[in-house]
Amino acid sequence: MDILVNVVLPLGLAFIMFSLGIGLTVDDFKRVAKRPVAFFTGAVCQIVLVPVVAFVLIQLFGLTAELAVGVMILSFCPGGVTSNIICKLAKGDVALSVSLTAVVSLFSIVTVPILVAWAVTHFMGSEAVSVSITGLAISVFLITTLPVLIGILVRHFASHFAAASERMISMIATILFVVIVVAALAANWALFVENLLVLGPALIALNVVLIFAGSVIAKLLGRTLHELKTIAIETGVQNSTVGIAIGTLIAAEATGFSAFSLPSAVYGITMYFVTLPVILGFRNMNSGGSQS
Repeated sequence: MDILVNVVLPLGLAFIMFSLGIGLTVDDFKRVAKRPVAFFTGAVCQIVLVPVVAFVLIQLFGLTAELAVGVMILSFCPGGVTSNIICKLAKGDVALSVSLTAVVSLFSIVTVPILVAWAVTHFMGSEAVSVSITGLAISVFLITTLPVLIGILVRHFASHFAAASERMISMIATILFVVIVVAALAANWALFVENLLVLGPALIALNVVLIFAGSVIAKLLGRTLHELKTIAIETGVQNSTVGIAIGTLIAAEATGFSAFSLPSAVYGITMYFVTLPVILGFRNMNSGGSQS
């Protein structure tokens, strides 16, 4: 288990984030300036709305302190490769999805450490573990931001290699994601079984509420149907692998995957029960709407 936590987890997450970066181009970032309303709607939903909804649901479902911290950690995480794939399958605006994932992922080096430190203090009280904001920021940079930047550089300077290897890299990243989720569940199996009837519905509710809220906000702001789909998905789908890693990082005394990682691991499974029907529903929608 120590090998999984100390080697497979950080390297696996770094590779997953690299797989995200290698699919990005400079134009993905330039697109933000060309479509500010759609982008900032999605970004605000991800950065502000998701944690607020998570906090409310924690109160409603009465989650214990460690699990509450774990759910909040998950809510602080940006979208990932998964949200881009779901967006593509749902016939959404993939370019917008990629732009949101890229920019918010890079921005998370600032937001995640500060918010995680707050969550630990708020929910754990006197039993709170010590969280170094600087140390966590460095860790987040090394295993998430830096691999994305390296992937972008590889795509820019070795475009032929990136195009030829992208599918294989994505396949390896998917396998690593499954290994990390299964390992985190196995390490906390007793806690998982004990809290399944509360944690499972809470995470499903988180998915459902956020996707619905993202859709409504996009609709109220007059976004096109393709943009609406993307904003809904980017709001409702978080990067559970990052959540597992951060949950483990802040529990330095743990010998394996910590309980803080459990909600993200469970979410890595339950999100498919929600997103699969959403994909089918979105695919059947007709095109239409307004543009900025």
